[in-house]
Amino acid sequence: LQPHLPGNPRRGRAYADHRRVINGMLWRIRLGTPWRDIPAQYGAWRTCHDRLVRWERDGTWLRILQTLQAMADQQGQIDWHGAAVDSTHIRAHRSATGARIQNAKTDAPPPIPGEWLGQSRGGRTTKIHLCVDGQARPLSIVLSAGQASDGTYLLPVLDSIRVPRSGAGRPRKHVPVLRVDRAYGAPKYRRLLRKRGIACVCPEREDAKKWRLKRGVRGGRPPKFDVEAYKGRNVVERAVNRIKDFRAVATRYEKRGRNFLAVVLLVAILIWLSKRQH
Repeated sequence: LQPHLPGNPRRGRAYADHRRVINGMLWRIRLGTPWRDIPAQYGAWRTCHDRLVRWERDGTWLRILQTLQAMADQQGQIDWHGAAVDSTHIRAHRSATGARIQNAKTDAPPPIPGEWLGQSRGGRTTKIHLCVDGQARPLSIVLSAGQASDGTYLLPVLDSIRVPRSGAGRPRKHVPVLRVDRAYGAPKYRRLLRKRGIACVCPEREDAKKWRLKRGVRGGRPPKFDVEAYKGRNVVERAVNRIKDFRAVATRYEKRGRNFLAVVLLVAILIWLSKRQH
């Protein structure tokens, strides 16, 4: 990670050791403790917190994630044909509510309406939408309020895939095959994927089947469904389980939505590092 982390400023105090600070971040994210409980061996807790937030604001975490993806793609290690999309609910702790409205500053990031906190049957929740490759590694991550529907964020998740090329050219964003569950199986979502040239592997919804049979011949043929290919959808479930192994992701403690996004991005980076092939 060292080549992609900010260097010491020309003026002012030099950065504390990046390795020690990142280890402090991971210690807290793994255990889900308050930031003040980070052991002194990792330095000041405020340094760990501030650097996590600052590097999300300037795009450092996202650049590192995309760099790891680009390195894997250059070596042919990304399984694009095994891609899958799904979402998961994250229960919000009571400390995650009550974020103050940010003041209008020229250098402040735009405020997020509701801070990606919503009200669902599980209470206060945030939803993580993600697309993974065939090796259960996140290709893109999008956050929303907990009551948001999965299908609404299908295109935003696909549009967030940006794997840089090793040389000249636009980033790679297209997945040829996509495995999804019935939440994305409505005809309108199938048409959107068809327009993008993406083969949709999804069982037919019961309501869509009844509507098609009710119309008779005008209802058309049933959508193609590859049972064997659909068995590979478990990669996204495995990715969700790996992300939720970190308690600060399984339960949201951050008041600010972008701070929670920084936590999720750091966990995604760790997944790519742990599954990197040498």
